[in-house]
Amino acid sequence: MLTALADRTWTAALAVAFCAGYIDWRTRRIPNWLTVSGFFLGMVLNSILGGWHGAIGSLEGAGLGLGLLLPLVLLRGFGAGDWKLVGAIGALVGWRLMLFVLLVSCVLSGAAGLVQMVLTRRVQGTLENIVTLVKGFIVLGFRPNPEVSLDNPTLAKMPFGTAVAAATALCFVLAHWPR
Repeated sequence: MLTALADRTWTAALAVAFCAGYIDWRTRRIPNWLTVSGFFLGMVLNSILGGWHGAIGSLEGAGLGLGLLLPLVLLRGFGAGDWKLVGAIGALVGWRLMLFVLLVSCVLSGAAGLVQMVLTRRVQGTLENIVTLVKGFIVLGFRPNPEVSLDNPTLAKMPFGTAVAAATALCFVLAHWPR
């Protein structure tokens, strides 16, 4: 019984992640209806699976994911939809697996960004933006930089939801890998 419920939690996490990844790839947005319902679905499933301990684990997963990415959202380096998606995935899989999904998502997104940077021949511009960002942090502190943020339409942007979907799938495969 518990294994069936755990598989439903994984199924829900994969469904939320894949749906968000697809929508983010197509529109560069992740809708609230998906992230909020994913959070509540995680709370319900984990409460059924583990009672109060499951509910607390779900809140820990969501809270840690949201807390880790909040500075990047406030600096306008991450979108709020990406932030809420990581919170929903955390609520579904708990904090330990959410950390793995987040780490793999960052690696995948970074690798895709490097490929995009090379293919679009933006290597020098990207390195200049990094220098501008670091200078801004030194001079202004940790404040959003309008030149290097999501608000600048001339900068290349990556759909982080797609990386989260791939990382969630990889995490699922590794969790179910025969031992």
